[in-house]
Amino acid sequence: MISRQSARLVADTPAIADAHFRAEAEPYDPRERPGGYLNLGTAENRLLWDVLRARLGELGAFTAWTEDVARYAPLHGTPVLRERIAALLSATCRTPLDPGHLVVISGATGALDALATALCDPGEAIVVPAPYYGAFDTDLGGRSGARLLPAPLPAATGFRLTAAAVADALDAARRAGITVRAVALSSPSNPVGEVHPPGVLAELLRVARQYDVDLISDEIYAHAVFGERPFTSALDPAVNPDWAERTHLVWGFAKDFALPGLKTGVLHTRNPHVLAATRALAYFAPVSTATQDLFARLLAEPAWVEGFLAEGRRRLAASYRHTAGLLDAHGLPYVPAEAGFSVWLDLRAWLRGPGSPGPDEGFAAEERLRRALFDTARVSILPGGAFRAPEPGWFRLCHTLDAPLVAEAVRRVAGLLGRPADGPPGPALAHVPATPAPADLPPNGGRP
Repeated sequence: MISRQSARLVADTPAIADAHFRAEAEPYDPRERPGGYLNLGTAENRLLWDVLRARLGELGAFTAWTEDVARYAPLHGTPVLRERIAALLSATCRTPLDPGHLVVISGATGALDALATALCDPGEAIVVPAPYYGAFDTDLGGRSGARLLPAPLPAATGFRLTAAAVADALDAARRAGITVRAVALSSPSNPVGEVHPPGVLAELLRVARQYDVDLISDEIYAHAVFGERPFTSALDPAVNPDWAERTHLVWGFAKDFALPGLKTGVLHTRNPHVLAATRALAYFAPVSTATQDLFARLLAEPAWVEGFLAEGRRRLAASYRHTAGLLDAHGLPYVPAEAGFSVWLDLRAWLRGPGSPGPDEGFAAEERLRRALFDTARVSILPGGAFRAPEPGWFRLCHTLDAPLVAEAVRRVAGLLGRPADGPPGPALAHVPATPAPADLPPNGGRP
């Protein structure tokens, strides 16, 4: 027998994690395993390992240790690492961040878990614009017991964030007698890839103040912006002049620095009570002192960091253009992205049969399509249901891996789909040539 809490956590294992490990157990290789899986379901940046490998080698990675690295350190982060993270994020947020307001913890997942636990009692709620990152349900609610209430964003506008949608969800919760403690937001958005406009963020913060709720801003893709609109943090004083103490920021090294396996996240809060609580919770999810030492040395030269992040954005832009060209060539519609590692595919036309299925039937059809893509085409992309999409038929496709692998995956997806179930005949998809990788994207995506 296990506790009800444990049973709930097991049952709520994110679909993202399950699909990832199944696909990675039998990966595609054009020579050794041509029938293997192509994993485009995981937001993992594999475009930068050549740059990282060289830099980590210069730093001695985990070999240049001193005795301090083998000893206990503050469980919420070493002073030197927090100082260097604060310097980096101060520039990003356009406001000075105090290193004393940072908590270093095991991954952005740990940061979200700690914040939700600090803010919510079991049964209280967090409103999240939907579609949203599929693991938010577990990260924010798995241990805290908080409820997540989606604030549906309209497909007609490309699921762009609106403060009105959040206000509607807060109103509905209030009428239902539900206590809402916070609004949680991914910025830039995941899975859509929108860089939220400053005016929209300012309006969202006004709504948070009006309803007296905190804002959790997950900004793990803050430096992964390749579109024309620059990133604006929820802590930027231009959009947040008077709600900063109730705004809590989450960031980490998994996306911007392409090092997800080192499990290092950080949260920032100016609220002394939340800070004390999350520091206490870091006791249960600390980052190894050796890993903190490595990241502190990685951030020690601001000029290298600036150049590395710029190269990351350049490669992301090239990878996105390559993928968008493939999707266009195969007639697969999508929402244009400005940031992040993924493309939000619109496969609604392939769910339709005679008549219009209801929402439940539509999500069942979406799951059948996902299984067909996984089992028959052997491509892992994640369905909109995993991201609490307001309607069925949307899929997240991650493109930050070798360009030939992305091309093969899109070819397989298009070959399985054929033409829409109730639409006109599509092109002879199997015969559409793959778009070559652009000249500014390394042929192997930057991997050695």
